[in-house]
Amino acid sequence: MQFGFYLPCYYPDMSYPAAQLYRDTIEEAKLAEELGFISLTIPEHHFINYLTHPSPLLTAVRVAAETKSIPLISAVLVLPFYDIRRLAGEIAQADCLTEGRIQIGVGRGAFRYEFDRFNVPVEESRDRFDDSLNLLMKLLSEEEVSWDSKYYKFDALTITPRPFQKPYPKIWVAALSEGAIAGTVRRGFNVMTTPLRDPFEAASKQAKAFLDALPPGNPLNQKHSMLRMGFVAKNEADATEKLHLALDNHRRFVNVFETAGTVKGGAIVPLDVPETLEDIRRSLIIGSPQECVDKIGHYAELGIDDIQVNMNFGASHKDVMEALERFAVHIMPHFKNDARAEVAV
Repeated sequence: MQFGFYLPCYYPDMSYPAAQLYRDTIEEAKLAEELGFISLTIPEHHFINYLTHPSPLLTAVRVAAETKSIPLISAVLVLPFYDIRRLAGEIAQADCLTEGRIQIGVGRGAFRYEFDRFNVPVEESRDRFDDSLNLLMKLLSEEEVSWDSKYYKFDALTITPRPFQKPYPKIWVAALSEGAIAGTVRRGFNVMTTPLRDPFEAASKQAKAFLDALPPGNPLNQKHSMLRMGFVAKNEADATEKLHLALDNHRRFVNVFETAGTVKGGAIVPLDVPETLEDIRRSLIIGSPQECVDKIGHYAELGIDDIQVNMNFGASHKDVMEALERFAVHIMPHFKNDARAEVAV
């Protein structure tokens, strides 16, 4: 089991200066690299204070300038929101600016609130995603590309610059359902997934779907990365505080994930949810060092390649930095974490 670090820029207190929010993120990224995390993942969201990255590639280039060699992965670029011709050029530029440290996670999107405000029908997200991904790979790998589909019609063009990596950066595809995971594997892609706040059983089903779909011998060396909230608490009072923050985070998430979204001035209105603190503690990797080791051990048994650890679900920057140190001291030694080069392939 290996560990990456998630850079969400969760922004519940919008009075906190946004520039400082990003400075905090850069400091956390630098420390994560020093401590041996194998990658940094950066989401994309718009118009809300849940994950404040309108441009994951912009964040990745900035973080790359402050770190040394750790891979930077978009998690994920929402393809239905883009003109893929422009996005392909921006990916190639970011790949050149980071000298090949970029990896591309892509997905179809999850929040109707964003689709509605981009005037993109959410019902078209799957078809748009499939067409966009095919076009993106073509533009990144070939020159003089023309296209004729329901969503794109254009004569031959060549994106410039060309990507630093050949034929293009490593691609990950986000998938949540067992069927989507299996389909993604059969198409030859690496998989990014998350059981959200669901119990461990959901993670087990996702991992099984990935492994069951792999061809014998895994000839393409496909990988399964799973995002999960995690926080090594310094004591029981700290654990309780972080569980409250995780529950508050969940109340915002449910608003935009399960409804059309109620947002005021960019701030998501938290909803009442049936989950309790006990439910959150059972589902997430939050607690004492031994509690976290025991929980992660169950994930390791599933055959997941890495967990992207999200510590930024409401804790202060100071608390996150201290928790990173505790994770490196108390968690990492229990699990193999010596294949950074493999992630960069």
